[in-house]
Amino acid sequence: MENQALLQPIKLHDLELNNRVIMAPMTRSRADNEGSVPNDLMVTYYRQRAGAGLIVSEGSPISRQAVGYINTPGIYTQEQVEGWKKVTEAVHDEGGKIFLQLWHVGRMSHPDFHNGELPVGPSAINPNDKSFTPQGFKDTVTPRELAVPEIKQIVQDFKTAAKNAIEAGFDGVEVHASNGYLLHQFFVTTANTRTDEYGGSKENRSKILFEVLDAIKEVVPAEKVGVRLNPSLHGGFGITVDENTIPTYDYIIEQLNKYSLAYLHLTEASPAVKDVPHIELNIAKRYRPIYKGNLIINGGFTQESGNEVIEAGDADMVAYGVPFIANPDLPERFTQDAELQKPDTSKFYAPGAEGYIDYPTLEEVNA
Repeated sequence: MENQALLQPIKLHDLELNNRVIMAPMTRSRADNEGSVPNDLMVTYYRQRAGAGLIVSEGSPISRQAVGYINTPGIYTQEQVEGWKKVTEAVHDEGGKIFLQLWHVGRMSHPDFHNGELPVGPSAINPNDKSFTPQGFKDTVTPRELAVPEIKQIVQDFKTAAKNAIEAGFDGVEVHASNGYLLHQFFVTTANTRTDEYGGSKENRSKILFEVLDAIKEVVPAEKVGVRLNPSLHGGFGITVDENTIPTYDYIIEQLNKYSLAYLHLTEASPAVKDVPHIELNIAKRYRPIYKGNLIINGGFTQESGNEVIEAGDADMVAYGVPFIANPDLPERFTQDAELQKPDTSKFYAPGAEGYIDYPTLEEVNA
């Protein structure tokens, strides 16, 4: 089974990946300490999964303002940098590669995280969703609209976080511009009704992403930067697709060709949105001809469909989320065509080792 497309090596510029099975970023809420510092549990968790061609870490808040979920490990203090260093060393000791995902949740937060202050967004529009607070899930609130100088500061926060990530030993960073979080909120007219330089036209609504990339490029080579997008997200986090959505993403992805990025990471449309007007159901097929660099596709892929999408030329790599939770040695299981273990969904965001670092490898099962 070694000749599977998923198991072939690939180069992201100077970075050589052993295979094309990418570990997708997944919030696991294990940094349950005062400073939101990566801990020994996380070191073990990422070490166990170092057989991935590339690990993209869970989203790491770029500032205190960026936080919107309980126990998420940050990248804005020196203590957090030191914690992440242990993670990257562990992954590298096993021969793995790891990028840090840079995250600002924007309006998908709650006053409980900000001493009672409102979370921020491009416009004062409530996503009408839930935020995972220390007291459990709570309804989101109407955010405070960001002033232009605050947007400029957030751009600098992304830059500082990227610099911190490289100091922490990461092989690169992924800019989280997806899944209903801050950058994604700017892109869509259902979250962004601004009339200034960051609103209105598709060029203005996507401006913050390119400002972030230009800022990061000053401290990290573009070849070590990835971007995550989810063009057809609909119905979650207050995001809805309309007639502006896909033309905006066509523009963004075309513009990304001007950057020599490590990769573009896209999410396929959910089958649940197949009847939504203006939606694009075949994300990889639409954007493979537009984007000239390395393309990662994500979204419910199996071993079989992952091999097929690469063989068809619609993507270069496939990112797996949930399968990596219960199968730390996922590429090895693909190699041996082995059955996959099922995860305990009740432990996805629970503190502690259970349902986190206690899934056996194939070798351990066979022993």
